[in-house]
Amino acid sequence: MRIPSSLARPRQPALPGPAYLLCVLLACAAGTARADPEAGRRKAESCVACHGPMGNSGNPLYPVLAGQTARYIYLELKDFKEGRRSDPMMTPMATPLSREDMLDLGEYFAAQKPIASQFKADGQKVEAGRKKAEEVLCTMCHLGGFAGQNEIPRVAGQQYAYIVKQLEDFRSRKRTNDGGSMTSVARGLSDADIQNLASYMANLQ
Repeated sequence: MRIPSSLARPRQPALPGPAYLLCVLLACAAGTARADPEAGRRKAESCVACHGPMGNSGNPLYPVLAGQTARYIYLELKDFKEGRRSDPMMTPMATPLSREDMLDLGEYFAAQKPIASQFKADGQKVEAGRKKAEEVLCTMCHLGGFAGQNEIPRVAGQQYAYIVKQLEDFRSRKRTNDGGSMTSVARGLSDADIQNLASYMANLQ
């Protein structure tokens, strides 16, 4: 007698085979892999020429990386590598990097202590920059003290000229790898606003 399909025992799903279980284990291991700051230190030897010892740049054209958030460094290197951000110096440096390299570099620079900035800002510009930062709500993303968080960069004590250039690039949409947040803020800034904000941020420790 044929058993009605509604009463038939449901077919049990096949148990995963050894190959499937191995793939799951490898995926879990990859997801939990930790970046190695010591490996990052070795890989950062070629970065010193521009970004200075331990990421403390002495050249106003190159950003301070010491104390930067690890995730931000990783994402920016990834954007340089994949073409979402372009720079004649950084693009060829980032292109050969692996994901592991970028994670290691991020952890290394994040662990370094930034040295006090030597930038001497005009007091009036610093105060004007502080007021503008409050007006455009910079600390909602960059946090108090502009220490940064996750993919939002630390800009406290950053090079003045570098801050000016990035704000100008966001304003002109020359740089667009920000998800729209910075381009939205920067488009309403005047040249004086940018200079004042850069003076304020570069003056922070």
